Amino acid sequence: MKTVAPHDRPREKLQRLGAAALGDNELVAVVLGSGRASASVLDLANALLARTGGIDGLARARHDELTRVPGIGSARSAQVLAAVELGRRTLTRANRHRVQVTSPRAVAELLLPLYGNRPVEQFGVVLLDTKHRVMRTTVVTIGTLDASIVHPREVFREAAAAGAAAIVVFHNHPSGDPEPSKDDVELTHRLIAAGVLMGIDVLDHVILGNVRYCSMKEERYI
Repeated sequence: MKTVAPHDRPREKLQRLGAAALGDNELVAVVLGSGRASASVLDLANALLARTGGIDGLARARHDELTRVPGIGSARSAQVLAAVELGRRTLTRANRHRVQVTSPRAVAELLLPLYGNRPVEQFGVVLLDTKHRVMRTTVVTIGTLDASIVHPREVFREAAAAGAAAIVVFHNHPSGDPEPSKDDVELTHRLIAAGVLMGIDVLDHVILGNVRYCSMKEERYI
């Protein structure tokens, strides 16, 4: 950082101009805090972004992937992952307060910031009251890179315990492509049938990509 003018260093620049004025690498540099003997903090930030494929990839990165970057140990990896998670939560915390589900897009807007850019598949359920207002959202299972094992009893256990009148199930595709597979369609039909027996409506199954989504209801799979 000695070659960078003091007022243009990431931390000082943020204080002077605000966070929005910083580039991706500068924001990462602020999170990291400092460099190491052979590399400045901006060098580390650039290496980290190069390793993950940019800011989008950083949002999907795992702890062990970050620590492969020289100079990024366990503590710094934790700092970065915590900052990413805080960003996700700031996008969703206010919106999750008793949002009424009126359309698949409303569900996607609620879920994409939290679950749409994950490195492994997560299957969850949005629990709704009689007016289709969100009671809470919970992850039921966490899978591997390309598969998640879900059983209807796990889904409806959550719904019954919360007294939900209806649910929307969802999962993400780590590939970023929300196109449903044959297994996704079959699982949706199984869940709808189980919902009829339980007296809990399954309104939709939303599949999340990186920034796109697929609604089984909109696409007329159900």
